[in-house]
Amino acid sequence: MKLYISFLFSLFFIILVPLNQNKKYKIRTVAFYNVENLFDTINNPETFDDDFTSKGKYHYTSKIYWDKIEKLSTVISQIGFDKTKTSPAIIGLAEVENRAVLEDLIKSKNLKKKRYEIIHFDSPDRRGIDVAFLYQQEYFTPLNQESFEVKLWEETGKRIYTRNILLVSGLLDDEIIHIIVNHWPSRRGGQIKSNPKRAKAAFVTQQIIEKIKLENENAKIFIMGDFNDDPTDYSIKKGLNSRGKLENIDKNTLYNPMEQMYKKGLNTLGYRDGLNLFDQIIMTYDCISFDKKFQSYKFYKAGIFNPQYVITQKGRYKGYPFRSFQNNNYSGGYSDHFPVYIYLIKEE
Repeated sequence: MKLYISFLFSLFFIILVPLNQNKKYKIRTVAFYNVENLFDTINNPETFDDDFTSKGKYHYTSKIYWDKIEKLSTVISQIGFDKTKTSPAIIGLAEVENRAVLEDLIKSKNLKKKRYEIIHFDSPDRRGIDVAFLYQQEYFTPLNQESFEVKLWEETGKRIYTRNILLVSGLLDDEIIHIIVNHWPSRRGGQIKSNPKRAKAAFVTQQIIEKIKLENENAKIFIMGDFNDDPTDYSIKKGLNSRGKLENIDKNTLYNPMEQMYKKGLNTLGYRDGLNLFDQIIMTYDCISFDKKFQSYKFYKAGIFNPQYVITQKGRYKGYPFRSFQNNNYSGGYSDHFPVYIYLIKEE
């Protein structure tokens, strides 16, 4: 019971500063969601997606696909809704097969009125999964988008193909922000053996950050994703030079509000008997209001979106995310990850 009790929290916030109750604020939600194998039903001969066909391991049919679209769109539509009365202005996604599944997602009945647009690049990942970026046109205007390759090799010299890292820069209302969407290499083969792969992904991410800062040293940069490491692991703490306490933040470090969540026992996924907080949103110094003023968009709160309906309610994995696939069958769940999000606010 002790292993999964942290999942029973339906919502958790890190509070940055109290707000002035006499002022009005604009509030925008920025989120990230690993949607667990959002594949179409068409076999792609160039990738290992055979499992996601009607004759594949998961017996993946159109009925299953559209049910998954419905469930994922339900979750996305409700992230941050209690504060903003709308879905996220921006959301990064992981484990999407192609642009077509994203088109189906944003055209679903739960999201079509939000007028989401898509930014997506195909990556060389052998499973055929990519990261992606969705934005509500009402709130965000993209100015630039780039895809960065993480080049890895086995000891034999054979190339390892993984997900690219996506950078999107644009205007949140009238302010320039930068979003870096990640899905770092998995722990396949064990955490220790696979550590160098994520260290390389962290290095590429740091290069992207430095590239942005060369043009604007005060840039607001948000680094989001499924990092396949926890906030206290080497790739996050050392690779990204992140800190979990505001008093330890300066221009050369990143703030990770998820670190304190992790230390309190909160998590975004469970695997076998282990719990992890791989899904994180990290940010640069200039995203934070140290003077308690919000004259431009600044970080206010961070959260894990895990209402009861996305949590497994019984059985061995009670308290874990209610996943889509289990024991080679479609289980009717949402994803094997909980979404994470932050609120950005500024005075009207």
